[in-house]
Amino acid sequence: MLENEQTGRAGPAGPLDVPDDHISEEESAGDYSARPSLADDLLALFEDGKTYAEAELAYQKSRAGYTANRIKGALALGFAAFGVLHLALIALTVGIVIALTPLVGPWLATAIVTVALIITGIVLLKMLKGRIDDIRTAFSDNDDD
Repeated sequence: MLENEQTGRAGPAGPLDVPDDHISEEESAGDYSARPSLADDLLALFEDGKTYAEAELAYQKSRAGYTANRIKGALALGFAAFGVLHLALIALTVGIVIALTPLVGPWLATAIVTVALIITGIVLLKMLKGRIDDIRTAFSDNDDD
């Protein structure tokens, strides 16, 4: 009885069902118009690629916009921090001058602080020059090292 039921079915019986719009080879053996042509497949592939490219472009645009917004905020915070630190260093300089004034007088206190700042600036510039020279050496074409 089971054999009679299975012989009446077309195609293999199993857990993998084929979609309803599938056309078997027997049904379309002579009817090539029922199957999509290579040109149709290529056109569908082109449309899918175009859709993917448009979606990727929209994603990258939104990502760039988000990044640009975050960079603007980070730059604003960086400049604000730099400004506040600059004001703190000015206050420190004025405070040192005021603290030294009773000990050595206002003119000598100003001179001491100015010379100390100039020496500090020169030391920092020499350190900067060393770093820049290291960078130049790393990018030079000479293989003398």
